[in-house]
Amino acid sequence: MAWYDEAVFYHIYPLGLTGAPKQNTYGEPKHRLNTLLPWIAHIKDIGCNAIYIGPLFESVGHGYETTDYKKLDSRLGTNEDLTAFVKECHRQGVKVIFDGVFNHTGRDFFAFQDIKKNRENSRYKDWYRNVNFWGNNEFNDGFSYENWGGYDLLAKLNQQNQEVRNYIGDVIRFWVKEFDVDGIRLDAADVLDFEYMKELRRVANEVKPDFWLMGEVIHGDYNRWVNEGTLHSVTNYHLHKALYSGHNDHNYFEIAHTVKRLYGMGGNRPDGLKLYNFVDNHDVERIYTKLIQKAHFAPVHVLLYTLPGVPSIYYGSEFGIEGRKEKHSDDSLRPALSFDEYEHAREENPYTRLIGALGKVRQSTPALSYGDYKELTLTNRQYAFSRDYEGESVIVTVNNDDNDFTMNLPAGDAAAYVGALSGEKVDVNSGRISVSVKANSGEIWIPLSKGQALNAGVMADLGKVDADAKVEAVEKATEKVGKSSAGTAKRIVTDENANAAVEIVDEKVAEVMMESVEEKKAKLESRDTLDAVAEKMIDEAMENLAQSDAAQKKPKEDKRECCQEAFEKGRITGLQEAILAMMEKNGPVTDQMKKDVMDNVYHDSLINWIKSFR
Repeated sequence: MAWYDEAVFYHIYPLGLTGAPKQNTYGEPKHRLNTLLPWIAHIKDIGCNAIYIGPLFESVGHGYETTDYKKLDSRLGTNEDLTAFVKECHRQGVKVIFDGVFNHTGRDFFAFQDIKKNRENSRYKDWYRNVNFWGNNEFNDGFSYENWGGYDLLAKLNQQNQEVRNYIGDVIRFWVKEFDVDGIRLDAADVLDFEYMKELRRVANEVKPDFWLMGEVIHGDYNRWVNEGTLHSVTNYHLHKALYSGHNDHNYFEIAHTVKRLYGMGGNRPDGLKLYNFVDNHDVERIYTKLIQKAHFAPVHVLLYTLPGVPSIYYGSEFGIEGRKEKHSDDSLRPALSFDEYEHAREENPYTRLIGALGKVRQSTPALSYGDYKELTLTNRQYAFSRDYEGESVIVTVNNDDNDFTMNLPAGDAAAYVGALSGEKVDVNSGRISVSVKANSGEIWIPLSKGQALNAGVMADLGKVDADAKVEAVEKATEKVGKSSAGTAKRIVTDENANAAVEIVDEKVAEVMMESVEEKKAKLESRDTLDAVAEKMIDEAMENLAQSDAAQKKPKEDKRECCQEAFEKGRITGLQEAILAMMEKNGPVTDQMKKDVMDNVYHDSLINWIKSFR
């Protein structure tokens, strides 16, 4: 398994994000690339573990008219800046791939300049396609040549020329040696010569283990490009179109049929075609702009993160920003963004929270990267499928209707499922689950089997709980009890609402205790740890209680007793849930075993029982 099999990409157009000038004067380097360093932690925080960034190298304008393949664009900085950027990405566990513009060059590229200067005597006259010294071009050079896309600014390389192939191969080797890059996205791969791509693949296999080649391909049979001899992956424009139009037209048949066709291209195997999935990029309008009903942002991204393929987020779209394609300009698709403006988006922006939650679910659920795909149900407005891997069946449900919808679906070999985004738990009855999918929403149903107790509650909070922190998780989960408001404090000390207080504490403690087995073991290492947490929770609650009118009427001892009782009841419930989850890991749990656990309400015994599983 290679790193890209489990990748979640973040796509950066650096000249746009950094606010670089539209034209390059080739002057002193401006170190704009360094302004992207703070973004790395954000990218990691929303669950992305790979960056596709480019174009990066010296060019005259938008970046795709390359002037020098071995020099970072002066508007972005120096080669040392790029080396440092990749190094910092790697330090934070993020892979990096560059944009490889190997179909054409700009007119300022040294080989083209030599042709202008020496004409028929240039040793580089065969580096470009169909150079004709009897013709002319829009720049009045006195010769013509084949361009890309009708733009004389982009001179098309002669990819059959072995010198060109050797030169580009050396560029790739230089990028790996100088910058330690992990892969390349080939620009305009759908018009590259196939023998040329095969040679690039041989270089990729040589320079670095698991070096990834992904190509920009718009339409066609993707198998022509994705195979052992050419590329590892291509851009999935088929699915891109289906995802937004399938929601705008309330037509999940379009999406499901597109997935079925693509899955068939790969031999109906999840490893057959590992396509690069996206809902927007630097060449197409933002997904938030394209969606007629903005609420469809949620089901669109649930599908992006769960369907077969490698998901990618285009910078800024995790904030729900607009971007409309304009005549003769893509500037609105490639805006400058200030990191300071979005620094707290993870906590404040619902779109960012959703993307962060999906990223965490994707990285913690191998079935979404490796699992077989099977369609379970399909209507114009509802769609469900499973991803099965190593005996685990993950079920995905989406709904583009304005009303909630209940689905009855075949389930895997598990006693229950939990919604990774909502925390809702549903039991399996006769091999099926009945789930309610909220209007214009989606859910990822994770099986609770083989001792896996996925903490859906924490995932719904965007995975903020650090698996290595023994106490921090409990503290964060209980902040809403102790610090949320005076109203909550009053509820805790009001006799008639005592049950509500217990429910609040019970819910938050249970969330933490329902984390994975290994996390539970770490948090339950000793009675002392739990007692210290209990004391901290009680003290924090008491500080807030003291500020409420109701709290002032009760003696300190009564307040402590009330909070202590609420915590103990919540903690016991959490411990019982943890014990049952661990018992499931070791084999079937009978009703009597469950009863024994639930009847044992003395926390000392429960803690000792938990410790026995270590």
